[in-house]
Amino acid sequence: MRESSSKGNPAALLGQLASILLDKEAQIRLVLTALIAGGHVLLEDLPGLGKTTLALGLARSLDLPFARLQMTADILPGDILGSNFYDPAQRSFVFRAGPIFHSLLLVDEINRAPPRAQSALMEAMAEGQVSLEGACYPLPHPFFVIATQNPEEFDGVFPLPENQLDRFLLSLSLGYPSREAEMRLLRGEAVAPEQVEPQADANVLLEWQAAARSVFLSPEIRGLLLDLAEHSRRDPALRFGISPRALLALQAAARASAFLAGREFVTPDDLRAVTVAVLAHRLRWRDPGDSQGQLQTLLRRCWGFGV
Repeated sequence: MRESSSKGNPAALLGQLASILLDKEAQIRLVLTALIAGGHVLLEDLPGLGKTTLALGLARSLDLPFARLQMTADILPGDILGSNFYDPAQRSFVFRAGPIFHSLLLVDEINRAPPRAQSALMEAMAEGQVSLEGACYPLPHPFFVIATQNPEEFDGVFPLPENQLDRFLLSLSLGYPSREAEMRLLRGEAVAPEQVEPQADANVLLEWQAAARSVFLSPEIRGLLLDLAEHSRRDPALRFGISPRALLALQAAARASAFLAGREFVTPDDLRAVTVAVLAHRLRWRDPGDSQGQLQTLLRRCWGFGV
């Protein structure tokens, strides 16, 4: 079992975020899983359910530079990445960094941005740098994107293509809180993000990420991952199966889940915790009407247990 102090303790971070966003510990754990695995998160939810609150609380709790980017139909790549401008004092062009140069970036309503802006964002996320007019500018390290979209909006939006959805390690929904949690919210028991103290910092987060990469993955667990990939590629209900990149994403998420649980090895419980969030936005079913049910059927056929 991994030992840690209250300062720089993932469990303390999880507890603090749970006091900000009530009744959502499972979803918060998934967001932290993506962060520690070095990936990014897509939150598909209705407005007003706490997405911005969670992002602000996470940035405050980790003392990370934070920016919020509101996507609109007229946004340009330069509004995201930055651009060169002429500085008369220096008599030369100088690069002015865009909001993407923050350790934690909230991209609100990503599907409202036109494809060109979406592609510029995804390219920077994938490569960890911004390329502009022959020069490369590295993004901060660590770097984490939380993107949001409303799944119920269809007018004036540009749905992300499959190759861009694949850039997100996890996709999930926060959903409505329970009646009890909403009663606590009405009583003012939820902690505001600006009221919390940092539980860690960028250096500690980098240490967590390194430790998660070293979590032991047994041949049996790797066998389960390979079995799932092979089953998905033979399943007639799927248009196409799990890609090698998705398989690596599932492995990284399972390791991060084990790290959050304080273990130095991955168990089937870690696969249960992350598989749906890793795969649901990557798989394409011939009949998309019951994608969640079909995914559960695939997992039971392959592993003998659902999630």
